[in-house]
Amino acid sequence: MITPGQCRAARALAEVEIGTLALKASVAAADIVEYEKMRRQPDPDNLAAIRRALEDLGAVFIPEDGMGVGVRLKFSRRGARRIGTWESEGGSVAEDDVP
Repeated sequence: MITPGQCRAARALAEVEIGTLALKASVAAADIVEYEKMRRQPDPDNLAAIRRALEDLGAVFIPEDGMGVGVRLKFSRRGARRIGTWESEGGSVAEDDVP
């Protein structure tokens, strides 16, 4: 699933408060607080709901790959176009596969 650190990082990147995440995930805010502070593990259904809510807010969770887990924000189509514009200003570019 996701780690407490990934949960905190995803909330920070998505700029969402615990209360908002709790409403979106239909999970008690206290459960999220306790999880992020590594005091208590939510049940699997609640943790899955938290992850889905964060993903809906733009978080992309990066699994363990030998270098550690992570989280980032996904690009919107508008953001991807802006990056393409920036790249073309500096010379030749390669194709990027951005959804």
